[in-house]
Amino acid sequence: MKKHNSAAVELGTLVEDAHALLAATAHVAEDKVIEARKRLTLALEKGKDAWNEVQERAVAGAKAADQTIREHPYQSIGIAFGVGAIMALLLTRRG
Repeated sequence: MKKHNSAAVELGTLVEDAHALLAATAHVAEDKVIEARKRLTLALEKGKDAWNEVQERAVAGAKAADQTIREHPYQSIGIAFGVGAIMALLLTRRG
């Protein structure tokens, strides 16, 4: 979970820096800067859309997993136990 939070913080920092760059170059009227600002604005919009889609999929996946576990609690416990036992076996053989 820590890795996810770190990525989210880094993404937030990147977005803030991009917005700061857009604000700092707002007065520049050179064609290259104007074009770069347009591309950056478009990239930020696409990134925001992609992030929202990832969040929606994650929530939908979590809801589906929750529903499956509620419908089949004993099978879920058995599967979780089996996966844990296999992981433990693999990790003890490895070390």
